[in-house]
Amino acid sequence: MVADTAFLLIGALAERANTTKDTIRHYDQLGLMKSRKRQAGSRLYTEFHPQCIERIELIKSAQVIGFTLTEIKDSLNDYYDGHLDLDEQLHVTRQKLEQVKNQQANINRMVELLTERIELLEDMHSNPEHPFRDPNNGACSTKLSAP
Repeated sequence: MVADTAFLLIGALAERANTTKDTIRHYDQLGLMKSRKRQAGSRLYTEFHPQCIERIELIKSAQVIGFTLTEIKDSLNDYYDGHLDLDEQLHVTRQKLEQVKNQQANINRMVELLTERIELLEDMHSNPEHPFRDPNNGACSTKLSAP
């Protein structure tokens, strides 16, 4: 039996797509890849269509902009099957943009709070008379004075 040379074994696909075999196995298990099984003697090989190189690139680019593998799966399969619903894609992409904007706002607030904390700690460090600093041991005071 002659193997179909157009299909790639996992190692060749990983090399061409600049990824790992584990990543390809994971994508295949999730249904993101199109593979087929081929028996050769006592071994069972998984082969991938060369189009999977482009699929991997699309998956990775979608992940970079914030989509999860689950979110990518249906769109990717619809795209390759010629059934991509552009209205649905616009809706999903707008939702993702709002989600990322909310994450960005949360991160910006965290940056502000951490910056304020650093400024307070630096002031405490350089000022032994700081009201929150215990001058007896150089550490922050945990004692509360009685009224």
